[in-house]
Amino acid sequence: MFTSATLRRALACAAVFLATPAVALALTRAPDPTRPVAIGVYSGRWYEIARTPNAMQKDCQAPTSDFDGWANGAFVLTETCHRGAASGPVKVVRARARILPGGDNTRFRASFFGGLVHQEYWVLDHADDNDWLIMATPGGNFVWVLARRPALPASTLAAAEARVAALGYAPSRLVHPVQTGG
Repeated sequence: MFTSATLRRALACAAVFLATPAVALALTRAPDPTRPVAIGVYSGRWYEIARTPNAMQKDCQAPTSDFDGWANGAFVLTETCHRGAASGPVKVVRARARILPGGDNTRFRASFFGGLVHQEYWVLDHADDNDWLIMATPGGNFVWVLARRPALPASTLAAAEARVAALGYAPSRLVHPVQTGG
């Protein structure tokens, strides 16, 4: 059961998210995903390599997304962030997520804070070997480059960021969090 403090915190997070300046600079809509996504993308750990700034991840270092418990199109998404530094205090947010029908596994909807906040995400493109992917919100507000390892070779990162640009996002706006792990 949620306490009134939890509800206030969730609503405050949503208000901050909607008030972020990045919303005003967004595309009018994210481009459609370019190709189907294998189910295996929604399992295991992904390291955040780059992102457009957003209020929920302000000063977030060493961010990861863990996809677990796949069953019948649903899974648990655990997002971990370290505040201020890769060794800083940990913030963990969990969501229940489900693949949306009719999109070749390219779209999923996550439910945060016990269902109080919902967000849809689209996997816009990915490497042929699924070593990296580009994920965005459908409104065009935010984009992320995620990888299966904490760092990408410079040439691979350049190719991923070129793809971000081809999809209509400004790579110059991307921030690159410090990453650790392996």
